[in-house]
Amino acid sequence: MHGEYKVPGGKLVVVDFDAVDGALRNVRVAGDFFLEPDEALEAIDRALEGAPTDTDARALGRRIEAALPEETMMVGFSAEAVGVAVRRALSRATTWRDYEWRLIQDGPHPPEVHMALDEVLIREVAEGRRPPTLRFWEWDRPSVVIGSFQSLRNEVDPDGARRHDVTVVRRISGGGAMFQEPGNSITYSLYAPAALVQGMPFADSYAFLDDWVLGALAEVGVEAWYQPLNDITSKGGKIAGAAQKRVSSHGSAVLHHTMMAYDIDAEKMTEVLRIGREKMSDKGTKSAQKRVDPLRRQTGLPREKVMDAMTGVFRARHGLVDDEITAGELSLAQELAVTKFGSRDWTARIP
Repeated sequence: MHGEYKVPGGKLVVVDFDAVDGALRNVRVAGDFFLEPDEALEAIDRALEGAPTDTDARALGRRIEAALPEETMMVGFSAEAVGVAVRRALSRATTWRDYEWRLIQDGPHPPEVHMALDEVLIREVAEGRRPPTLRFWEWDRPSVVIGSFQSLRNEVDPDGARRHDVTVVRRISGGGAMFQEPGNSITYSLYAPAALVQGMPFADSYAFLDDWVLGALAEVGVEAWYQPLNDITSKGGKIAGAAQKRVSSHGSAVLHHTMMAYDIDAEKMTEVLRIGREKMSDKGTKSAQKRVDPLRRQTGLPREKVMDAMTGVFRARHGLVDDEITAGELSLAQELAVTKFGSRDWTARIP
């Protein structure tokens, strides 16, 4: 069996082994990580030899840690990362390059259509009618998107939303509220087969699915990192927040979407969202500031150039074929936008 795990912000871990009578045999660990002393690699292999095949990644990591020489240095990976690679092999996880990824960059849509497109496209991928896809969103108006399980009244100030003509919608994933105006954020969705994150702890899948974004930010001069559970941040403050939704139909898929702040009117945001001091601190914003602008300020680049860097890094790492939303997908989304995502019943389902 063969398993691979690219540690977010780190190195690639590869494991090969046989599964014999419910145990790991003939284990060989490799990768582009750094490890001292050399004998530590043999210790890792020995620690995994004979481990039950139903052992989880954390327990496998503990076996490895107990067997390592006292002076061991592991750089770019960890004992638990080796355990994740083993679990991914046992669950027959796939890699990014196992798929022909599609790219969608189309014109602006109303907020409720974007919510509907996420539901339609992730189900299309789950059922095998659409290849795995990366979609960048363009907005046609200011909006607030609240998480699936948030209280509408706790998150949104209705007077502020009306005063600034902001549309409020609810998405299918959890997480917190986000405010955006056309041209002032970068929002994207990944629609991926669940096999891509198979064998991986749920929390780790966030950083794994956004690792390419950190590479793109580095290319435009921003040193960023993942802040568990679901934030991308830098010395200049929070840059982005992500959310996920797992779906099962005839197959399984994961929706991973992220909103990145390019240049947001912080004063207007605080009039529309009920954001406390901790939230504003989280976004690297002081009360006197007018805008939340980590990407514009830290890169000095137009929004389109940042997006070009993102698609370029994804294409180089994983492959990417230009695509578009089909007429059938758009029709389904427009219907859902009316019957579900544009309805008060859905948006206020948790008042």
